[in-house]
Amino acid sequence: MFNHIMVGTNDIERSKAFYDAVLATLGAGQPMANAAPTGHKRLFYIHNGSVFCVSEPINGEPATFGNGGTIGFKCDSPEQVKTFHDVAVAHGGVSIEDPPGLREGGMGALHLAYVRDPDGNKLCALYRP
Repeated sequence: MFNHIMVGTNDIERSKAFYDAVLATLGAGQPMANAAPTGHKRLFYIHNGSVFCVSEPINGEPATFGNGGTIGFKCDSPEQVKTFHDVAVAHGGVSIEDPPGLREGGMGALHLAYVRDPDGNKLCALYRP
């Protein structure tokens, strides 16, 4: 359904350090660096047919996070969920909501971890047993 997801950043180098480490836990390699026609820097992490992008806003306004929005990353195991969380926190992210772990609910059992990246974007690591 999705081709790519892009988030904004106010510090592209800080975001690169954060996402290089966090997305490596999922098997993603180094991003393709790019500059928009406006000169704003962007990073494209290509993995398993999907693209996650980080960009300086091309309108010149500060990057802000979407309140109520979450970007979910599919993990291969409960251990990978925990690693994603721990690496994110170690690289400037903030743990939010409940600690990483199993949640039982209307959609069945899920292993979840929630963090905010250094710009405040809400990320979720998810494994569905």
